[in-house]
Amino acid sequence: MTRRITTRPLTARRFAPFGDVLDCAGEPDKIINAGLCGRYHDRATLDFGPDGRAGISLFNATPRSLPYALDLLERHPQGSQAFIPMTEHPFLVIVAPDDGGRPGAPLAFLTAPHQGINLHRGTWHGVLTPLFAPGLFAVVDRIGDTPNLEEFFLDPPYIVAA
Repeated sequence: MTRRITTRPLTARRFAPFGDVLDCAGEPDKIINAGLCGRYHDRATLDFGPDGRAGISLFNATPRSLPYALDLLERHPQGSQAFIPMTEHPFLVIVAPDDGGRPGAPLAFLTAPHQGINLHRGTWHGVLTPLFAPGLFAVVDRIGDTPNLEEFFLDPPYIVAA
């Protein structure tokens, strides 16, 4: 049995149940630096739980291509996770609602250039999936001593297509 998902453009409204879209949409909240910089203020709800702290890491992920076989979803029950691309290239974002402690039917989004995401705490999601090299990302997530990863293997996998 083949299960298929079609990508859709990433928008704040569509993504809201899973997290925040990080971009410079709309007018800036403030103009700073002697009028030379627009500040788009407080664009994500970061959550690191009571026993965690914020950390910034750099990821260098191997690019994938569409169609893409989705066979693994994961979530981080102790904290949010933001992915900020360090290139202008779009990337694939896969999320799923929680269905009684397991992932429900996944959704696939394709970012626009210069968009990042912040996944809410506990959101089921696919692994980091750049579509172009280099797959460089700044990641802001929880650093702590308690377990913060749950994985769920999909059998059969979903096929994600544009």
